[in-house]
Amino acid sequence: MLLPQERIPWILRFSAFRRDVIFRLNDGKPSVYLTFDDGPIPESTPWLLKTLEEYDAKATFFMVADNARRYPDLHKAVLDAGHAVGNHTFHHKPPFRQRLKELMGDVVLADDVLHSRLFRPPHGLILPSQQKALSEAGYDIVMFDLNTLDYRSDRTPQQIIDSVTRNARPGCIINFHDSLKSIDKLKVALPIILSFLKSRGYSLLSIPSTK
Repeated sequence: MLLPQERIPWILRFSAFRRDVIFRLNDGKPSVYLTFDDGPIPESTPWLLKTLEEYDAKATFFMVADNARRYPDLHKAVLDAGHAVGNHTFHHKPPFRQRLKELMGDVVLADDVLHSRLFRPPHGLILPSQQKALSEAGYDIVMFDLNTLDYRSDRTPQQIIDSVTRNARPGCIINFHDSLKSIDKLKVALPIILSFLKSRGYSLLSIPSTK
């Protein structure tokens, strides 16, 4: 079941088994952290890189490793532009439908391509046993503070803009998607969002790994 909320409910942030999961990075500075899931793909990644460069913004791309394997030039382009890359598994299967051994195998397979200690589970959902195993294996599990829901067919560019302008705060990790479902809406919404965040004095940063 996908979470319909833009802001993640506090009970999911602070439940006991979530204490090692990152939802927000509040270091007291006016920074927000842009993240893009599911790429890289030629239909959207080049445009995202160009737009981020125009606004002097850095981001973290949580890549599906099978996409990175198929499009190594895009994987390299993201890194060459100074952005961070995170592990979003190799096959993008929902973790709650996988046994622990299957998920860990998929994550390790992805790591052979992506070489990142940052991990975000597909659909933003993970079981306690999976979280524990990933943390013990040395991964930073990164969720998000704000879900733009840009992948939904009923979501408009204006709703995406309103979601960020209404809810952004220092340390906010914002979830977008590097995908066919999102790119047409982001071509309208993202420049406006980036301009808004810069006008409010936010630095737009990639997520640092602690491992």
